[in-house]
Amino acid sequence: MLIDYQKEMFENVKSETTPDEIDLNVRFLIRAAKAFNIPVVLSSVGVTMGVNGPTRASITDELPGLEVIDRSSMNAWEDAAFRAAVEKTGRKRLIFGALYTEICLAFPIIDAMRAGYEAMFVVDAVGGMSQLAHRTAIERLTAAGAVPNTSLALVTELFRDWKSPLADGARDVIKWYMPEAQKLARPQRFP
Repeated sequence: MLIDYQKEMFENVKSETTPDEIDLNVRFLIRAAKAFNIPVVLSSVGVTMGVNGPTRASITDELPGLEVIDRSSMNAWEDAAFRAAVEKTGRKRLIFGALYTEICLAFPIIDAMRAGYEAMFVVDAVGGMSQLAHRTAIERLTAAGAVPNTSLALVTELFRDWKSPLADGARDVIKWYMPEAQKLARPQRFP
C-alpha cells in the first residue's frame, strides 16, 4: 500500500530520511513487489479536487498502467475504492508506505488492523512533517502492533535465501538499489 507520495508531501518532509532517500526506497519496494509478484495499491489525496499535485512521476513511472486511487479523506482506509483495491489483492498481510508518517501512514494502518489485517510499515520509505511527529507515529504504530521494517531488510526477508526461487529477482533488484543508495549516502557521525 503506497499512499500520498506527492510533490507537496515530499516538500514538507522534515524527518530523518530525506525525500530523495524516501523516493529511492519506494521505487526499490515497487521493483521488489514486481519481482516477487506482490500486488501494489497506489493512492493519492486531493488531486481531482485541485488541493495537491499527482503522485511523483519517478514513482508512477515504476508502475505503468496502475490506476492511482485519488481520495478526499486523510485516512485512505476510509475511502471505499482504496479498501476495495486492498480486498481485491486477497492479502491479509499488508505492507505500508506513506507520506506523512503521522497522518497518511498511521490512520489507515490502525484501521486496517482493526479490520483484521496484519500490518508492516517501511520506516525508510516514509517521512513526517517533523522528527517528533514521525517518531511519535512510529511509536504509536508499534504500540498498536504494526511491525516496523526497513526497505532492504524487508526485501531480504521476503526471499530469505539466495538459493530460493525468488533469489534471481531479488538479486536484480538489489544490484540496482545498492549503487543508487550509495549515491545518496551521507557521512556517518558517531558520538
